[in-house]
Amino acid sequence: MPFNPKPQVYGAAIREVTLGTGEKAIRLGGENVLPFHSFDAPIANPPKVGIEISDLGISAAPAPGVAAYFAGCDSMAAMARRAAEAPGASFLCLRFDGADPNGENRDIPACVAIAKEVAEAIDLPLVIAGCKNIEKDAALFNAISEALSGQNILVLAAREENYKSVGAAAGLAYGHKVGAESSVDINLAKQLNVLLTQLNLPGESIVMNLGSAAAGYGFEYIASTMDRVLAAALGQDDGMLQMPIITPVGAEAWNVKESMASEADMPEWGDLEQRGIEMEVVTAAACLASGAHAVILKHPCSVEKIAALIKALQ
Repeated sequence: MPFNPKPQVYGAAIREVTLGTGEKAIRLGGENVLPFHSFDAPIANPPKVGIEISDLGISAAPAPGVAAYFAGCDSMAAMARRAAEAPGASFLCLRFDGADPNGENRDIPACVAIAKEVAEAIDLPLVIAGCKNIEKDAALFNAISEALSGQNILVLAAREENYKSVGAAAGLAYGHKVGAESSVDINLAKQLNVLLTQLNLPGESIVMNLGSAAAGYGFEYIASTMDRVLAAALGQDDGMLQMPIITPVGAEAWNVKESMASEADMPEWGDLEQRGIEMEVVTAAACLASGAHAVILKHPCSVEKIAALIKALQ
């Protein structure tokens, strides 16, 4: 008896969001099938992989291999160009760790100068991530959005506490894309999307950051939230959950004990850097299988491995 497959194609689809300009612009979303289900229907925009650098430069590298990759880069522009050359990287994420008021507390004009330097050095789409301080991030995003007007960047992220300021400046005034960051909860994610659209920000300008966790560290909450979001977006045609998903993986994967415990303390765990790469790769793969349309990684080896995985599954 022959096997007759029954394609599971949904009547609804994820919105398509474009980042960047020119030939290197990328598109996230647009599909009406489950992750990697290209056997059900064509997926025009496969998931994308981004590489993250910090405004603190090489000193913020999470592993010796990352520092070695950027060896000789004497400016943020040089570091950005080197990152953009990483095999498999489709976009660059610039994280402003140095803006943290509890750290270096770099002022806004200095951060803007770094953002402009990086943006001028690369032709890949640019994602701007803040320091997790609500007030500082709002001021930072607004200033950078103005400085990079016309470059169609993605600002990560607007949260419930600052969505009005970030959404109005980045999305409405300067035409960039806005990352809606919620805390691993489908209701909070939908509520934030509703609030942003009530500002008259179109759904095609919103990308969701549903939260992240390293594999084995409560990741089941991330996976189940993504599953529920996709089920509502595709199965129930919920327009407020049809925005593509981006997941910053590196920040979580390199801050767990498997990626940090020394070989002297845990010799049975093997090479420290390899552990970190494996944690980053496993977490990113799980995020993509759960529904992420883009992941942000720190190690060039991880970027290359995940990009190869995506290509093999197309």
